[in-house]
Amino acid sequence: MSGLGCSAIYFLDQKGKIIISRDYRGDVGQNITEKFQRKVLELEERMMKPVFVDKDITFMWIRINNIYIVAVAKGNPNVALVFSFLFKMKQVFVGYFGELEDESMRDNFVITYELLDEMMDFGYPQVTETKMLKEYIKSNANKMAKEEKISDVRVPEGVTTSVSWRNENIVHKKNEVFLDVVEKLNLLVSASGNVLRSEILGSV
Repeated sequence: MSGLGCSAIYFLDQKGKIIISRDYRGDVGQNITEKFQRKVLELEERMMKPVFVDKDITFMWIRINNIYIVAVAKGNPNVALVFSFLFKMKQVFVGYFGELEDESMRDNFVITYELLDEMMDFGYPQVTETKMLKEYIKSNANKMAKEEKISDVRVPEGVTTSVSWRNENIVHKKNEVFLDVVEKLNLLVSASGNVLRSEILGSV
């Protein structure tokens, strides 16, 4: 494990059976959820820890209605990052489906896979803003609750330059960036004038 992201994400029903899954790295076994499934069947939910380790696999999970969302990772992942992503992912699915339940996921498995691929790349979170995702994943979801249909909007100019809290249509007359570059040169010169050592230290 590279220390941050996760290897795979699973959506399990109340009995621990897989509804939908996405393997991002291929470094965990196909039967990896059996350990979690046994815990679901054997223990009460209040007895289950949100993070537990089995051999070299770390399990991190949350429950939304009748779904367990389980992220697995090898080694020692950044647990805070993974949990933040899981809750953000829940918000995205609710934004698309109206309600996050096993039925809504089964009815929208195509969109679910599209979202999983857009929101995470090789186990690292990417785009997690619902508003931004709806700009280029426009499929009409089968919603369980009454909500407005996804409207047609313009293609995003750039995912990396958009943020959820920035208002649209902000225009500046000039696009300028000012940087202060500070450099320091250290020299060690011999009595004959030869440079014995030199280094440049800089900061922006």
